[in-house]
Amino acid sequence: MSLDLADLKLLSTIARHLSFRAAAQDLGLSASAISHAVRSLEERVGVRMFSRTTRSVALTPAGRQLLDRVGPALQDIAAAIDDINAFRDTPQGQLRINAPRSAGDLVLGPLIAQFLAQHPQAEVELVLDDGLVDIVESGFDAGVRYGERLQQDMVALPLGPPQRLMVVAAPALLERVGMPHTPHDLLQMPCVRIRFPSGARYAWEFEKAGEKIAVDVQGRLTVGDMPLILQAALAGVGFAYLYEPYAREALARGALVSVLDDWCPPIPGFYLYYPSRRQPTATLRAFLALVKTATASAAPGGDAPSPRVRAALKPA
Repeated sequence: MSLDLADLKLLSTIARHLSFRAAAQDLGLSASAISHAVRSLEERVGVRMFSRTTRSVALTPAGRQLLDRVGPALQDIAAAIDDINAFRDTPQGQLRINAPRSAGDLVLGPLIAQFLAQHPQAEVELVLDDGLVDIVESGFDAGVRYGERLQQDMVALPLGPPQRLMVVAAPALLERVGMPHTPHDLLQMPCVRIRFPSGARYAWEFEKAGEKIAVDVQGRLTVGDMPLILQAALAGVGFAYLYEPYAREALARGALVSVLDDWCPPIPGFYLYYPSRRQPTATLRAFLALVKTATASAAPGGDAPSPRVRAALKPA
């Protein structure tokens, strides 16, 4: 049996994406070339590494055992190459960032556009994912998360200004069910519930004069996407709990009304983080510098809504 580093990188990339097409794009090859390379590799070693159908790709037990053994070594090799590349002064190559969708909507879009304009040899791949991702294992250079959800052994810096989660409702809904005066009043009113990708339901969090309350609201609609929550609020489905920039335009034109404002203080915003054990590449260092500058000059509450948010505001 003969396997070289290129073979192991191929296997690792396919295993990360579980898709020949996605792996081909990552490696700059065609899907047919990837398929041929895998067949050739499996013939050489005499063991199938992947089970594949027309719709899916999965590791076989043999493939999983091999990657479990060599995965840490591949990460060390990648880190060593990154350390060498870090000596370059010119930002170049791909910067892979994992972030929740709300960060993409509220802060990352303008920053990435500015970064690409400043550094013509750099590329950015932004993957929006509300689940908790191990950025090292998944091959990302950096991630974005809320402060309390940061992984261990990471260096973090603020990304954008403090944010504010608020409760809003359509005027017609308030006429029908009344105005809540305390967070507990929401338990008797229809709300748009929030569910994390893990399946856990989010209890709305409130704070006033040092008192903290978490309310597990009720309602007939559960959503995991802020623009969809905004659409539901505009339609009068229920009270909604979302970041202020999502609702700002609707509030200004009277399509939504904010409630319980004194229970919704500003909170720390997003954080950009990266592995402490890796020397940042020149490309990542340049992006970190831009983030520091932009965050220092940012106004509280974030910028204007992104196109994805503005689309949710359009009348049906």
